[in-house]
Amino acid sequence: MKNALFGSAIVAAALALTLPLEAQAPQLPGSKNTAAITGGTYQADAGHTLVGWRVDHFGFTPYFGLFGDITGTLVLDPKNPAAAKVDVTIPVAKVTTASAGLTAHLLKPAGESGKADFFGAAPAPARFVSTAVHVHGGDSAHITGDLTLNGVTRPVTLDAKFYGAGKAPAMMGGKENVGFTATAKIKRSDFGVGYAIPLVSDEVELDIVAAFQK
Repeated sequence: MKNALFGSAIVAAALALTLPLEAQAPQLPGSKNTAAITGGTYQADAGHTLVGWRVDHFGFTPYFGLFGDITGTLVLDPKNPAAAKVDVTIPVAKVTTASAGLTAHLLKPAGESGKADFFGAAPAPARFVSTAVHVHGGDSAHITGDLTLNGVTRPVTLDAKFYGAGKAPAMMGGKENVGFTATAKIKRSDFGVGYAIPLVSDEVELDIVAAFQK
């Protein structure tokens, strides 16, 4: 009997300690509730907006890299999401990979032929400007736009999905935030980057995380 009472006392004490902790668990400021989105012009959060790219390497493995420090704007009207406008700039010169040698090759100056293997030295930033937004199911959309890369402009469609919205804590600036994820596929040869095709795939998969603040 004593052991049973002792065990019950331990359980009760554990619950007494646990319940307050659970009650005090912080809530995330962002949520997947689209009602948290407010209208207006948002600025890209350069520190949290990323464009990942992936290619097939010789049929052995995929290889991926990253563009960051992205700037631009998003104009939103929650009552008319199809009227959204996106205009972002991607600094190609800041491309990041896990290989210093590959990064250097991507930014290698043009040779005697006058043409670089990839982007060349001091490449111009890429830019995506939306031309149409087709909303599906309330939280996803196809965003069609013009992508300018390596001096060439081509239409590209993003499969985008709403990720979260809300107001940041005061200690983080207190700004309203909205975030999305998106995927797309492009052919690098369309943008004049044809080095090592088909050993390194022409098709490039894009995996995008877009954060905006107002």
